[in-house]
Amino acid sequence: MQHKKSFYSPLLVTLILISGIFIGYILNQNGSNSFAFSPLDKQSKINEVLKLIQNDYVDTINEQELVEASLNEILHNLDPHSIYIPAKNFQNIEDEMLGNFDGIGVQYRIIDDSIVVIMPINGGPSAKKGIRAGDRIVGVEGDDITKEKMTNARVMKLLKGPKGSTVLLTIFRPSINDKLEFEIKRAKIPVYSIDIAYMVNSSVGYIKINRFSATTYDEFISKTDELKARGMQKLIVDLRDNGGGYLRAATNLCNDFLEDTTTIVFTIGKNREKEVIRADKDTRLKNIDLQILINEYSASASEIVAGAIQDNDRGLIIGRRSFGKGLVQEQLAFSDKSAIRLTVARYYTPSGRCIQKSYQKGYKDYEADLMNRYSNDELINPDSIHFNDSLKYYTTAGKLVYGGGGIMPDIFVPIDTSSQYSYFNKIAGRGLIYKYSFDFIDGKRDHYIQKYRSAENFIEKFNVSDRMLSSIIKLADENGIEYNSNSYLYSKSSIKTRLKAFIGRGLFDNEAFYPILLSEDKTFLKAVKEFEK
Repeated sequence: MQHKKSFYSPLLVTLILISGIFIGYILNQNGSNSFAFSPLDKQSKINEVLKLIQNDYVDTINEQELVEASLNEILHNLDPHSIYIPAKNFQNIEDEMLGNFDGIGVQYRIIDDSIVVIMPINGGPSAKKGIRAGDRIVGVEGDDITKEKMTNARVMKLLKGPKGSTVLLTIFRPSINDKLEFEIKRAKIPVYSIDIAYMVNSSVGYIKINRFSATTYDEFISKTDELKARGMQKLIVDLRDNGGGYLRAATNLCNDFLEDTTTIVFTIGKNREKEVIRADKDTRLKNIDLQILINEYSASASEIVAGAIQDNDRGLIIGRRSFGKGLVQEQLAFSDKSAIRLTVARYYTPSGRCIQKSYQKGYKDYEADLMNRYSNDELINPDSIHFNDSLKYYTTAGKLVYGGGGIMPDIFVPIDTSSQYSYFNKIAGRGLIYKYSFDFIDGKRDHYIQKYRSAENFIEKFNVSDRMLSSIIKLADENGIEYNSNSYLYSKSSIKTRLKAFIGRGLFDNEAFYPILLSEDKTFLKAVKEFEK
């Protein structure tokens, strides 16, 4: 068990100490000047503190907010990943992990306080009723919402609802410069965890997984079957920025690549028996060469997959050291629909490496870890990472790997931190490339879709012109971003790629977006090159 610095805030510690002193004084006052603590059990002490605050505190307080804030303080004192989930957030989190929710079925974005439909979800109620990309939702149930300040929470409240219920939407469609009304019956909307699956060339497939949800493995089976039918012999699984999710989804995926009885992961906890999860069925993709892409935001279930593949010498891991989240949580739901996720064990890779990075220095330091990786050059040079000899482990084939938190890739690809990207970073960070791409096709989507007809045709034939780039520079200037010729010329190709990708997404969704974006992605290109060897 690790010894950790306390995560309690000074205010909470002071509150507990002062309250304990006064409780002891009130309950045990014996006429002397000394204090004596009552032999209260821990639960009674907490209840007495809350009662004292409620009865005697100088200001009116919201007891529920106080309790909920205190719960997370207590849980953070244990480890960074034990958390309390308020009832107001619980359903959204559950919907995401279960892979569905009840709603109208649109991808949207708030632009200038307007709800803009980016894409209706294929097969969903909005798509069936004729809602199109670019439509503005300007009214709900006959009420004009254009004068409201929109937030994601407000949009969810307006559009989500129980399956079978209806909502009347007023839509402004720029292509006809007119308003339309649609009555939409809400339905179960799938939330896909695979963003894209496509053939990079005649033999290499690519799959991008954004999370491990209840539906991930079924999606993975469907997508890999499609790619195999198109000639896939090698596969790149992109787990970059994938923060994890369900353990079973990750181990099922590993099952497809590992021989029967091969260890995938094991867990150990003080009050939990050691549990070893092994491959336990036919190796569905045993003849497919494999590469896994990871980065510093790949965590939990993503690290289980990467660790299992690496330790069993089943494929190459390419990218940068993963996040280092290897704690097992169990969820306890309360009657008010809130919940606690409590850490009960740790994950270990087949070779015995603990995936979890250290949190001995406290919660704030743990949260700053990724920023520290930038400052100590770890994301640029792998030699800046130093491992103790005690952290040495070996794969089944005898290859040296290291523990200590996260998964170190077999092939390191540095992040590009060149200051010459400053102009690109400013205009991209302010959302100006996206804004220009949206305005470029707004009201003209049908024209461009008819012109290019498919994502593949768009990727091959659409070119970003110098005139479009000049418009980007002008837009940046109007938004206070000073033109830097050297930085612009250095990052010109990245600007063009990002602009084409966003326009492609607006017309053909991820089928155009990812192949265009990946054309300049160094980690992806390194993986393709390794397969060519």
